[in-house]
Amino acid sequence: MAELKKLNSFEGAQGPVVTIVMDGIGIAKEGIGNAVESAYTPTLDMLRDNYPMLKLKAHGMAVGLPSDDDMGNSEVGHNALGAGQVFAQGAKLVTQSIESGKIYNSDAWKAVISNVKNNGTLHFLGLFSDGNVHSHIDHLKALIIKAKEEKVSRVRLHILIDGRDVGETSALDYIVPFEEFLDSQRSADFDIMIASGGGRMKITMDRYEADWSMVELGWKTHVLGEVRQFASAKEAVETYRSELKVIDQDLPPFVIAKDGKPVGTINDGDSVVFYNFRGDRSIEISKAFEDIKFDKFDRVRFPKVVYAGMLEYDGDLHIPSRYLVSPPEITNTMGEYLADMKIPQLAISETQKYGHVTYFWNGNKSGKFSEEYETYIEVPSDVIPFEQRPWMKSAEITDKLIECIESGKYKYLRVNFPNGDMVGHTGNLLATRIGVESVDLELKRLLEAIDKAHGVALITADHGNADEMYEVDKKTGEPKADKNGNFKAKTSHTLNPVPCFIYDNYYKDCYTVKTDAGEFGLSNVAATVVNLLGYEAPSMWDTSLIEAK
Repeated sequence: MAELKKLNSFEGAQGPVVTIVMDGIGIAKEGIGNAVESAYTPTLDMLRDNYPMLKLKAHGMAVGLPSDDDMGNSEVGHNALGAGQVFAQGAKLVTQSIESGKIYNSDAWKAVISNVKNNGTLHFLGLFSDGNVHSHIDHLKALIIKAKEEKVSRVRLHILIDGRDVGETSALDYIVPFEEFLDSQRSADFDIMIASGGGRMKITMDRYEADWSMVELGWKTHVLGEVRQFASAKEAVETYRSELKVIDQDLPPFVIAKDGKPVGTINDGDSVVFYNFRGDRSIEISKAFEDIKFDKFDRVRFPKVVYAGMLEYDGDLHIPSRYLVSPPEITNTMGEYLADMKIPQLAISETQKYGHVTYFWNGNKSGKFSEEYETYIEVPSDVIPFEQRPWMKSAEITDKLIECIESGKYKYLRVNFPNGDMVGHTGNLLATRIGVESVDLELKRLLEAIDKAHGVALITADHGNADEMYEVDKKTGEPKADKNGNFKAKTSHTLNPVPCFIYDNYYKDCYTVKTDAGEFGLSNVAATVVNLLGYEAPSMWDTSLIEAK
């Protein structure tokens, strides 16, 4: 890797350069559903009034997704922020591989299929929607059709109900037509049905080891079949909704049973495909299926199966050992460059987003580039519904970050405040306002510490969420309301741009901020960081937001 070259006209900030990611805080027009604009945010207001702000694209093709109809997400957002480049991402890679047929020629697919030719069952497990953030239901359909073509005789589906990247109560919009699709595929030689399911925030899809009990409950559901039984997925959803008044992501687990017996437990000789393409919520369940020495919970039974993920979810730890599509090879990341240049850097967040400022920031790589020049700090997240404690760990993160700034040890620091995203996903407008206000409060403390250290800050976000808390009518641009005038909560990310403030009270006369023509994206941040450090950006990176005088 080539070294960074010093800028001729700007020596760089004397103090630290800090990237502050306000996760899920995008830019949208004012309205009753905008928790960012309706929150009390004197610090953000001050930044808008006194410092340069550019609007960055944080969705669609600007972050490597198939089209501009695709909402951004934290994974691809942090990839772009950390890499300074845009790479084709999971959804696009999988779609291309399916369309070309390359996926079916992979060793993993061949192993999965051949293993079940002698009376085994092929199981598909994953997020059940077209949200295109973790998975896409069309990918699942394509795999099912191919399995039938390859003479697999028995298939069982384990559906993780979304309500987060799609409408919060949209489960039946997917289940009902999908059952019709299954009816069209089912035959005397092809036995296929839904076997189990549950809400994505209840079972299976934990991340960063925040709550292994979710994975354990998923194991009891999909593998052991030891949860409440129903005749169909539709019946399960309708029953839980009427009894518990919960939204889709929080639906309890269920199994489909006939004559009191689950129709699709996972057993020796079966194959399992986890068809999510995004890595963060795929790693733990993959470990449960593959790790012989697994000790996070008692699996009771550890069936001998051929397991494959849609992608390799962790390139360093090689999780899982089999995968259907190779992930993007993200190279020449900012973290690697700075480590090679022996520039001390710090990454910090709480558990919910710790992997984003480390693993995703570094191009989907676990571990550090340099033990000597990198420090990673994880503040443990609370295991509690986020709307019940919307301030999350913002204060504790800030305490530690200020301590690290005052130490003078680090030249570059990056932090993620998860509140706008994690609380925004609950659909609770009041709680999300409080979450945004918590970030604003800590931002004031943090900027004061950066000033004292003669540093500079880039304050941005990875995508929108809190900026649009109600579903929007595309025709009117106003929140959707039911016949009683109640607004429909939106729990997914948005297609809105995100802010990027350049907070600099010392060196701003040494450079100019480029005109905001609406063409910049998250990938332009990395070059800006190294310019503020006094270096030229590598040629393969997208251009900086500033230009040295």
